[in-house]
Amino acid sequence: MSWTCPDCDRELPWKDYRHYCARVSLNSLFEGRSPELLLAFDKILAEVADWPDVLVGVTPNCIVFTRRVGFLIIRPMKKELDIKFYSAVAHPEKPVIKSVASGKKFENHIRITSADDVRPGLFVYIREAYELQ
Repeated sequence: MSWTCPDCDRELPWKDYRHYCARVSLNSLFEGRSPELLLAFDKILAEVADWPDVLVGVTPNCIVFTRRVGFLIIRPMKKELDIKFYSAVAHPEKPVIKSVASGKKFENHIRITSADDVRPGLFVYIREAYELQ
């Protein structure tokens, strides 16, 4: 059961869940970015937001997808989206550009520049992160 922070109206997994407490517009993260980046983000959002118990929160720098904890973080950059997800094992293969140990799991990054980069293989990684929680 989720909880909504009375200060920022962000829906969170439970009461007193640690979070960046500020009202941030999703549109503000895409100001000055290409429409193609927004389209790529929308493709990911359309798929992942429908998974059970997924909450989507916006911070000043990124969009955080949580289940019990964060499993996917998307950071709009000037010309690309940095997609960070977690896994039980390292992913040294492309399209992953970085995979580093983070506690008992691995933090992985993929960068995409267009909606064409949002392929089924990306959702395999994201689903793995979702199920890890």
